[in-house]
Amino acid sequence: MLLSLITAIQFINVLEFMIVSPLGPDFAKDLDISLSHLGLLGGSYTASAAVAGALGSKYLDRFDRKKALGVALAGLVVSTALAGLAQNLWSLMAARVLAGLFGGPASSVALAVIADVVPSRRRGRALGMVMSGFAAASVLGVPLSLELARHAGWRAPFFAVALLGMIVGIAAITALPELRLHMRATGQRARIFDFLGERAVLFSLSATFSVMVSSFCIIPNLSAYLQHNCDFPRSQLSTLYLIGGSASFVITRVIGGYVDRLGATRVAALGSALFVLVLIPVFVLEQRWIPNLLAFSLFMTASAVRNVSINALTSRVPQPHERARFMSLQSAMQHLAAACGAGLGAVLLSELPNGQLGGMPLVATVSVGFASLLPFVLWQVEKVIRLRRPSLPEPWMETLEATRSSFPPTA
Repeated sequence: MLLSLITAIQFINVLEFMIVSPLGPDFAKDLDISLSHLGLLGGSYTASAAVAGALGSKYLDRFDRKKALGVALAGLVVSTALAGLAQNLWSLMAARVLAGLFGGPASSVALAVIADVVPSRRRGRALGMVMSGFAAASVLGVPLSLELARHAGWRAPFFAVALLGMIVGIAAITALPELRLHMRATGQRARIFDFLGERAVLFSLSATFSVMVSSFCIIPNLSAYLQHNCDFPRSQLSTLYLIGGSASFVITRVIGGYVDRLGATRVAALGSALFVLVLIPVFVLEQRWIPNLLAFSLFMTASAVRNVSINALTSRVPQPHERARFMSLQSAMQHLAAACGAGLGAVLLSELPNGQLGGMPLVATVSVGFASLLPFVLWQVEKVIRLRRPSLPEPWMETLEATRSSFPPTA
């Protein structure tokens, strides 16, 4: 039940973020926004989420996970509804900034809950299930949002996501148990700079930075690039996200088991290789003979493999009382890197007189460079984890012992 609720929360959180990119050409026309400035909307969300992650690293471990998650979801619902009421670029950016302030902590606390209740040896599979919410957002959420926008306007998807978020938030507050075991070690919390000085933390944040910059050089501009440079019909965009998201959904449900058996670094290396092999011919060399559907599906699949791998490995870095702090720092780095990637795309791309985006090969080359760093950085994380001091008892251990003690001795 808990895994299903966290998956639903991730679905809402990711969908709220994901719909902005494919709907970009729709509201750009209505609000008179240049296509080359669409990356600024993604950047405004990620920049504010980075700030929220940095602040959350100081405070989130002091609260019950359930209460922290409820506050974050409430703010996310309100800010999503405000995005549907935007009248120009600046009011839409303001709504996206507010969404980032709550969306970042929501993701951090959700992943901290998983790390609290699932043993590390099975965490890859659990995270694969939870991160399938990302794929489900692509399979169901984005196509339905695009179709809803075609019939009811681009504002309707934002209102629909806000409504779904309210329903999931009420379910989470009602059904989730109190999660406070991590608060017992609050007095052992080190200063933030001491925490950041640990090699495992630094390498984990470096891996996160390389993943997110490489992805968000491309993602905010993907819909506009496919439609205007590759002549992909707007009417078939929902089908593209449906099929590409389905491929991503399947791989996230499967890849977690391989991460547990083979190791996160090996699986991440495979995902990085696939990611680079997609970017070079499609975006760097701009080979039009490759089907858009195949390229998009491989892009989504490679992203899913990388994301599950890095989250499974980095969840082993913090001790229980540091978990929300670390997840918040990781969220801050994710969104800061995404903002850098989106901002880089906005700077290097331009709108040509024929309506196409210029400069994509250069942007994709930068993405390839950052993507190639991931396996080497994760290898360093894995090496440090093997050599470090033993961790404090995990909350899931205490939960397991309490469950065992409730049975008669003969059982």
